[in-house]
Order: sequence, then structure tokens, then C-alpha cells
Amino acid sequence: MTDHRLPLRAAWTLAVFAWAIGSTPAVGSESSPGGSKCDATLRVGNNGPTKVIVRTVPGSRPAVVNRLQQQRYPVVSQSDLIDAVSTVVDAAGLAGLDDDPAVVSISTDAAVFADSSPKLTSGPVTLLATLALSSGGPTGRGVGVAVIDSGLVNNADFNHIRFFDFTGGGIHPYDDFGHGTHVTGLIGSAGTLSRTPNGPLYQGVAPEANIISLKVLDANGTGATSTVIAAIEFAVTNRQSLGIDVINLSLGHPILEPAATDPLVQAVEAAVRSGIVVVVSAGNVGRSLVTGLPGYAGILSPGNAPSAITVGALDTNNSVTPIDDAVPSYSSRGPTFYDGLAKPDLVAPGQDLISDAAPGSTLFTQFPDRQVTTRPGGPSQYFRLSGTSMSAAVTSGTVALLLQVARDADQTLTPNLVKAILEYTALPLPQYDALTQGRGAVDPAGAIRLLQAIDPSAPIGSWWIASPVQPVTILGGVAQTWSQTVVWGNTVVSGNILGIHEPAWDAAGWGDPLVWGTADDFDGTVVWGNFENDVDGTVVWGNCVVWGNTVVWGNTVVWGNTVVWGNIVDADFVTLP
Repeated sequence: MTDHRLPLRAAWTLAVFAWAIGSTPAVGSESSPGGSKCDATLRVGNNGPTKVIVRTVPGSRPAVVNRLQQQRYPVVSQSDLIDAVSTVVDAAGLAGLDDDPAVVSISTDAAVFADSSPKLTSGPVTLLATLALSSGGPTGRGVGVAVIDSGLVNNADFNHIRFFDFTGGGIHPYDDFGHGTHVTGLIGSAGTLSRTPNGPLYQGVAPEANIISLKVLDANGTGATSTVIAAIEFAVTNRQSLGIDVINLSLGHPILEPAATDPLVQAVEAAVRSGIVVVVSAGNVGRSLVTGLPGYAGILSPGNAPSAITVGALDTNNSVTPIDDAVPSYSSRGPTFYDGLAKPDLVAPGQDLISDAAPGSTLFTQFPDRQVTTRPGGPSQYFRLSGTSMSAAVTSGTVALLLQVARDADQTLTPNLVKAILEYTALPLPQYDALTQGRGAVDPAGAIRLLQAIDPSAPIGSWWIASPVQPVTILGGVAQTWSQTVVWGNTVVSGNILGIHEPAWDAAGWGDPLVWGTADDFDGTVVWGNFENDVDGTVVWGNCVVWGNTVVWGNTVVWGNTVVWGNIVDADFVTLP
């Protein structure tokens, strides 16, 4: 998620609050023997027509579709990926679906947003330097990154792109909002438009990656969940023909139901099972709009997908040294609603980043003070934005580098192993807890070094680190020690966890319904489990979570030490059922 538009942010807040107080048909828990299959918003509202996503029992979708059509409810779209149908129903139709034994879950076809609001600084942002990346290293060559966003303006910075529009606008690349172009630039811009005698100023992390732009957001930066799912399904279906290795999702909506029934989460999980690494922004709702205090449980969907790499924001203060790094207050913190999952997984640079602009787009036009030129009097071809949207893009670029390094060595990386390497080599910020920063700041240089020492062809259960690896990265002359831990579900594992070749890291370990955190075959030492302390002593984890004196997790979330919403987490979220 990007933090760029206060007016849009306000509109989102009002829209979500409207959901919470009743804009959709209500269905009581008595509608089905096991309780309602509807998400939180569908249990509240009025009799108006509502667009929903209905997930069905495998093999039952044709029968459900037939019943909808017989009752004259439109079938807007269908998804083979998650066995679902999108439709528009009134209260009677919703109640009928809730009682249908062929229906697994009914979810609001929620609006997804790319939303942000940056502070401005002076001077170029030294993104690659803050990541300890330099010329001569991997470039993401040959790796395909699908960017599911608002589109892309094709300029000289992008050399290898494909474009597909899921909003019905056209076949040629365009971006009428401006968010997708910025995100894509951080992933794979060659920086040609900003080239100087000393090299490009604004180059992406993986400048030779192949970009597959899937447009799902409109000129206002909004779209439907069902459209995003359609794009994910397209990426999975065409993974081989388009060479898609990574999906970047810098968007989301408030969590309305458990991850197991959330259709967007399930689409992400299916994509990961297909072998695609999915990177998701954590969201920009880390602080209360009322008090300004940091708060927890603000992760957006699909950032609550267990197998996704969920990324929060890092402010490097435009310096190479990590001493002044900070997590912005807007960056969403965990745990996740309903499930209480430990998220985000990582943080990555996301504050005041300069990347490619989409001239004439909504953002470009509404915020001229954020336009960036490379020479006095020259055209504004770049733009400055902040948010976890940017952080996800930086991480997707990092994943592309890892995949290239592996392929150059004739190795195959699974999504599990990619995530484990990034967590293990992350650089913790000592002033923040695990729900704020995950395992720490993404460290591309360290991750590449660790990967180069791994031999995935080693037999299961044997050591696969071919040579000793010093778990330290030098940034701006400062030695930063890796986290050397991996969060597997809600358990932190450490010790030799990446020293032993585990089945969960392998393609052979990917069997439905295996997701990140479900395997129990680790030899590492568990230092964080039910009612165990985190390594920094600040966490008690179980059905209730207490983070220092700041957060109480159950059905209550406390922001700071003063503001309590009970079952409501700010106006950005929804009332829990």
C-alpha cells in the first residue's frame, strides 16, 4: 500500500466505516447450522443489492451457478483458482446462499485500494546504496514479475514489459492513476531517463527483470477484490507462457474474515502453491487517525496470507547508514485480525522513494509538488511517494535478484525457501518489536551471499551450506547482524534452521493444503511459541497477546496506552462479529 493521498485516505475511512455501521444485507448466525458463512460486513446491513464472492465446495460450483441464474441473480465472474463465483444478491439471495450446503463462504467483493501521503525531503534517494547493492551484481535478468496494480506507462526505463488490462480499458500500456508505474519502477526501472555520467539516479532494484503489468485499479486507485483475484488466476494460468516468477500486490482491503475463508488470501495461497513468490504490502493503517498514536492489528488483506511475504515500511532517512533507520508510524503492524498471525514478515525502504511517473495520471496531476525532474527546466518524469506499497516493490525486486542468482547456478528456489532466506538475513532494528518490523529490514546483499552458499541439491536432512557464512552485512561502515531466525506460523525458529535441508523448503513439500507455517519438521530451537517470550522479552503469545504495555489482543486492541476501541479498531477497520 502506498501512503500518498490524504483525500483518498479520508474517503476510504468513510467508506469502511459505512460498511461497519450497515451498508450490506444482514444474515444471522442461525442461517446455517454451523453459524453464518458470511464475512463481518455481510452480517450487519440493509436490504440493498450487494456484490459478493461465493466460494463453493469443490465440484459444486456449476450447481450453485445454476441456482443463482434460476433466481435471476447475475453471475459476474467465476474463478477456477479458488472455486468461486462473483454475483450480486439481495438479502433473500444472501440468506439462500448462507443456507446452501454447497457454499463454503460468502465474502464482500470489497474495494481494494492503493492509498498514501508522503513527507517531502530534498536530494536524491539513495535506494540501492541503502540496500548495499552496487553495479556489477545481479540485475533480475530473465525473472518475470507480475505487478497487479493500476497499470504502467511504457517509457525508456522499461525494456521488457507485457501489459494486460482487467479493467476493460485497452490493450496498450497505460496508467491513469500513477501508482502502478511508480511501483513497477522501483522493481525494474533501468533508470535510463535519469542517467548521469555516474550512472542512473533512479534505477530499480532489478533493472533487467521482465515486467508483466496487470491493471486492476482505476483512475482513482480503486478496484474490486474479484478483479484482483482474476488477475492472480491469470498469472497462475499463464505462469509458464509469460515466465511469471513473482507477483507484487501493493494493495489491499480491511480484513473482514479469517484467512481460511478470505477469497483474496486463498487466491494468494493458490499462487504460492503453484510456485510463484507473492509479495504483499502490509498496509498504511499503523496509526490512529484520532490520536496519531501507533496501533496494532492493522495488517490488510491479503497481507494476512500465511505464505505471502508481507512487507512493512522502513524510513532510511535518505542515508546509507542504518543508525537512523525507523519504521514510520503509518506502517501497519500485526497481529492479523481473526487469526492473530505474526505479521509483517519484513520491512523494506518505503519512505520518500523516487520512481517513474505517469504524466497526466491522477496522482501526477493532483500533486505537482511531488513531481521530480532530473535537470533544471526538464520534464517531470519521476515522482516521489511513500508507503508499504513501495516497500513491497523493493522486496519484489530483491526476490528477482535471488531467483536470477539461483538460476545462474542451475538451482531452483521455492517460495518457502525465498521467504526463509529473506527472514534469516533480515537486519533487526533494536528499538522495534516483532509485530512492527517482522524479522527486520530486508537485506538483499546478505540474502544473495547466503543463497550462494546453499546447495539445494543436498540430500534431505543433510547440511546444505557449502561454506561458512558470516551472518553480518556492512551498511555505511556499520556492521549489522542478521536476525538468524525464521517465523514459521507463529513460532520463531533459530539455530541451524537454514543449515539443515528441510522438506518444507522443497517443491516436494508443496502439497495442498501445505502453507507457510504448517510443517513441523524443523530441527531448529523454538524460542517463541505459545506463552513463550520473544527473544527481546517483550512478547507474550497465545490466545491473548500482550506487547509490552501497548497492545492487548483478543477482541480488544489498545492504541498507545490511552485509546481503546473494544471490538472496533479505528474507523479504518470493521466491527468484529
